[in-house]
Amino acid sequence: MLTLKIVSPERIEFTGEVESVKVPGTQGSFEILTGHAPIISTLQKGVVEFDGQQVEILGGFVEVQQNEVSLCVEKTE
Repeated sequence: MLTLKIVSPERIEFTGEVESVKVPGTQGSFEILTGHAPIISTLQKGVVEFDGQQVEILGGFVEVQQNEVSLCVEKTE
């Protein structure tokens, strides 16, 4: 399991345990699974998907470290 935290300038959008996270990286979309190598990447406009949920974003950053995924994003209105 992964611990996911999605934060926008307005509030904490989501925090909890998830199986996987798919993000719109600036070099292409990629999926984060348990045991993913540490990474920091920029995100472009698109959809973050996790456990059947979707969050539309304008961009941001993702950091993965020791099964903890942190997204700092700007959401669409």
